Amino acid sequence: LQEVTASSRHYVDRLFDLDPQKVLQGVIDMKNAVIGNNKQKANLIVLGAVPRLLYLLQQETSSTELRTECAVVLGSLAMGTENNVKSLLDCHIIPALLQGLLSPDLKFIEACLRCLRTIFISPVTPEDLLYTDSTVISHLMGLLSRSRYTQEYICQIFSHCCKGPDHQTILFNHGAVQNIAHLLVSTSYKVRMQALKCFSVLAFENPQVSMTLVNVSVDGELLPQIFVKMLQRDKPIEMQLTSAKCLTSMCRAGAIRTDDPCIVLKTLPCLVRMCSKDRLLEERVEGAETLAYLIETDVELQRMASITDHLIVMLADYFKYPSSVSAITDIKRLDHDLKHAHELRQAAFKLYASLGANDEDIRKKIIETENMMDRIVNGLSESSIKVRLAAVRCLHSLSRSVQQLRTSFQDHAVWKPLMKVLQNAPNEILVVASSTLCNLLLEFSPSKEPILESGAIELLCSLTQSENLALRVNGIWALMNMAFQAEQKIKSDILRGLSTEQLFQLLSDSDVNVLMKTLGLLRNLLSTRPHIDYIMSTHGKQIMQAVTLILEGEHNIEVKEQTLCILANIADGTTAKELIMTNDDILQKIKYYMSHSNAKLQLAAMFCISNLIWNEEEGSQERQDKLRDMGIVDILHKLSQSSDPNLCDKAKTALQQYLA
Repeated sequence: LQEVTASSRHYVDRLFDLDPQKVLQGVIDMKNAVIGNNKQKANLIVLGAVPRLLYLLQQETSSTELRTECAVVLGSLAMGTENNVKSLLDCHIIPALLQGLLSPDLKFIEACLRCLRTIFISPVTPEDLLYTDSTVISHLMGLLSRSRYTQEYICQIFSHCCKGPDHQTILFNHGAVQNIAHLLVSTSYKVRMQALKCFSVLAFENPQVSMTLVNVSVDGELLPQIFVKMLQRDKPIEMQLTSAKCLTSMCRAGAIRTDDPCIVLKTLPCLVRMCSKDRLLEERVEGAETLAYLIETDVELQRMASITDHLIVMLADYFKYPSSVSAITDIKRLDHDLKHAHELRQAAFKLYASLGANDEDIRKKIIETENMMDRIVNGLSESSIKVRLAAVRCLHSLSRSVQQLRTSFQDHAVWKPLMKVLQNAPNEILVVASSTLCNLLLEFSPSKEPILESGAIELLCSLTQSENLALRVNGIWALMNMAFQAEQKIKSDILRGLSTEQLFQLLSDSDVNVLMKTLGLLRNLLSTRPHIDYIMSTHGKQIMQAVTLILEGEHNIEVKEQTLCILANIADGTTAKELIMTNDDILQKIKYYMSHSNAKLQLAAMFCISNLIWNEEEGSQERQDKLRDMGIVDILHKLSQSSDPNLCDKAKTALQQYLA
């Protein structure tokens, strides 16, 4: 290293010469020495060239030519490795360059912007450095009109530094839309392209920007029309893809209808074209991911995509060749594509998940694609977390099909890798995997038995204690599905696994979804007489407490109706009935709901009464007498005159028990 640095030292020494002309020549020679030479760049950084170049760049006494050449050399150093960029950032290069933008000299401004652009597009540069001083953004907006270079570099800086809604809002409030729109018709391709990229990041998942873009026009033409022109097949691929992304964001934000011809006839077919195997790897990845986002929530677009250009079969190639034979002209490309092949698999899983989200026929086609289930099963255990997440999403989408749950899912024992994924996965995977498990635990799914044997109850009970709301909902939902028409042992295991304390915790959860699923679980546990009697003999006191708690709380109609249905199930037990009959508080509540203003609640309360007074059962006479003394028969007479046919019938049937 010493020999190498020694030969580079003279470049740095010349920066300290007293003759300004020699300094300028030194900087120019340095510029020529570092172009395309990463070793030389690293040496000069080690030898301390950066602080001196920055000093010269900021000196008022330096000539404009010297300051410009310094900015060019710094830009060249930034073009090297990520470590170079880190060294430049450590020397506070960004404030120095931003200061330089205040100069009146255009060539110097352009050199500063080019260097800033190179630094900001590096992954090691924090985007927030652009937003620390609020005057910077408005100054950059002002510089957009200076030249095509300022336009290209500033748009590129914006599109790289716009990460998330906060940045979008800052740029939007500084007039980004108005200032950048006219650049879409610039004579320079690079300017048009960078402006387009700006809009694609500004509009992403942002309804405010998307709604604004729809109504902006340039030279009498609305932006969506300009984007559609940029989608045409004769345009460069990156332009087609980026304008498709803009239109996709606008469509997802509701700014363009899903049945608009610009989506159905232009955007969707363009994105499907990007999935073809003649395209480069990154084009195929971006095409598939954008298409997955476009069609994710719209069944008509899903159907349309599924029959465009044999897309479902075309996606199968994503698992085979990272690049097409025509693209492998150089070994470097092949090496790159093999390293990034996992991105293709992720994109394919995502798009399959969107395609199969709603339509049974499409799911069938996907599953019948060669080795599809094996591919998903392999995807579940890949090292890349993104691939695992996408594979689980795909599985979840396909698990909505009753037909597939009974066939393909069974043939491939999908539950095994799924249970493995559920052990210690990050939350975003857990949420989707547990949703899938909910579907595999439905009563008609043959996977139910083996899942139970593999320790699912414990796992699901632990999910119900999660801080994450979606996980709590899925845990309790899966237990509810598991308890449906289950044998007594499973029901007892669930109650033991949950513990009474946790059950109360769930019943007092602030989220109504958790509450409803927990009540659903209780209702499924308390079905069929022997089970009702057994569970009430072991957990009766706590369950009655829980029911009281809910009926007294501030809850919506659905919650109270579900709770009364649980009471009706308890009233259907043989010995369990007594827990209601000996609890005057609960009896008064049932009476209250019989006269409630809501017919659903009245009906549910009547079910309780009918089950308590049913004639054929032992002790029915005493129960009837007690309820008559409470005034229940009077209410039944009143209800038998009801205009609601359901209530009327139910009341008459109940009264007949008294007459029999």
